[in-house]
Amino acid sequence: MSTPTIWIDGDGAPGACKQIIYKASQRTKTPVILVANRYQEVPRFSWIQGVVVSGGLDVADDYIAEHCQPGDLVITSDIPLAARIIEAGATVVRFRGEELTAVNVQQRLQVRDFMDELRGSGVTTGGPPPFGPKDKQNFANALDKWLARVRAKQG
Repeated sequence: MSTPTIWIDGDGAPGACKQIIYKASQRTKTPVILVANRYQEVPRFSWIQGVVVSGGLDVADDYIAEHCQPGDLVITSDIPLAARIIEAGATVVRFRGEELTAVNVQQRLQVRDFMDELRGSGVTTGGPPPFGPKDKQNFANALDKWLARVRAKQG
């Protein structure tokens, strides 16, 4: 059985999340692939790689969706991508540590669509709060939880 891979939707990933993933990958030798539409520095380990895709709407998302496998972990806050990944049998964790499931991703899609409608009608909705220490801790905990599940399955 091959080791599941951690995929990072790199264009919007907070640096703190990437560093947590790289440290965990170094400790566990878990493969990591960061996908972005511009070059991003990744640690020089054989099991960590960066993939640069062409610019354009959803190109990085499409690459991740087409290449990830059931059992992999995808780190993203892109809800439509998350829905595709979950349907394909992989796990999704958002940058603030929330694990998305088949049930809650549908709720997030509905909220996302509603907020898009509001913004389209001229309502100012604001953005998410700044990424803080609690978000970083929640993310690290969610990643550790996934890594523990992988280790338990492998023996």
